[in-house]
Parts: sequence; C-alpha cells; structure tokens
Amino acid sequence: MAAFTALAIAGLALQAYGAVKAAKDAKKAGTAQQQAAESEAQIADYNASVADLQAKDAIERGALAESKFRSQVRGMIGTQRAGIAAGNVDVGYGSAVDVQGDAAYLGELDALTLRTNAAREAWGYNVQAGDLRKRAAIARKTGYYAGQAASANATTAAIQGIGSIALSTGSLLAQRYGFKDGSTPPPPRVSLGDAVPGGVNG
Repeated sequence: MAAFTALAIAGLALQAYGAVKAAKDAKKAGTAQQQAAESEAQIADYNASVADLQAKDAIERGALAESKFRSQVRGMIGTQRAGIAAGNVDVGYGSAVDVQGDAAYLGELDALTLRTNAAREAWGYNVQAGDLRKRAAIARKTGYYAGQAASANATTAAIQGIGSIALSTGSLLAQRYGFKDGSTPPPPRVSLGDAVPGGVNG
C-alpha cells in the first residue's frame, strides 16, 4: 500500500507540474504574439512617418518647381518683348500684347500643372500614411486580444490541472480509506449486547 501511495503522489506531482507548465506555455505564447504584433505596429508607424515626410517633400518640391518655372516664363516673355522692341514694334500694343499674353497664359497653366502634380503626389503619400497607421492600430489590437486569450488559456489550463489533481486525490483517498468520493466512512456496527450494559441477560 505504501508503494502504491508513493506512486500515486508522484502521479499527482506530475499532473501539477503539467498544469503549471501548460499555463506558463500558454502565457508565453500569448506574450510572444503580443510582442510580434507590437513590432509590426512600430514598423507601420515608422513607415507612416516616412510617408508624412515624403508628402511634405512633394509639396515643397512642387512649390520650388512652380516658382522656378514662373521665373523661366517671365524670362521668356522678357526675351519676347526685347525681340519685338528690336523690330521697332510697340510692345504694349496689338499683336505684341497678344503674344505676351498667350505666353503668360500657357506658362501659368504649366505652373498650375506642376502644383497639381505635387499635390497629387503628396495626397498619395498621405493616404499611404493613413493606411499604415490603421495597420498599426489593427496590429496592436490583435496583439492585445492575443495576450488576453493567452491569459484566459493559461487560467483555464491551471484550473483544469487543479481539478484533475483534486479528482485524483479524492480517488486516492477512496482507495486508501475505503470510501467513495464525497462520502464519509460508515459508523461502526453496534450489537444489542454492546448497547445494553451487562448484555441482554444482564
């Protein structure tokens, strides 16, 4: 019986170890998932910041290109005026004015096109930044829920292990002391002779 009891206790110890290990493994897995999700979120945040800088750079480059082009248009119109004046034509009258007006108009259209293209490029980067930030938020939520699920799984594993140990302990007690789980040992039997002092014939 002593050997059986020792084996049973060893079995309970193994069950307890298994329950604790299962709970720790579940918690560790959840922590790893949460850390991976946070790393993914941080990368997405960084890329969103880069996209913000690219959008700002696109606007600045567009403004610079527009300003430079306007200067070129003004220079071109000045060259036209000089050429017209060299031909003894009044630069402020008739077709000379029309030529200069057309050049200014076309130059303005091209300058506005440069501004629009820069705005479109910046808009694309802004959309990309917004998408990356949403991905970061989703990754963090996914990691949070994974951590919560892991904690719940760890608690469940621990409770199941404790329940299994409790059942095994009850079974061991039943085998050791000869009573069923949840019951108490039966009272000793008393004979009539034991109950009456001096016996029946006393």
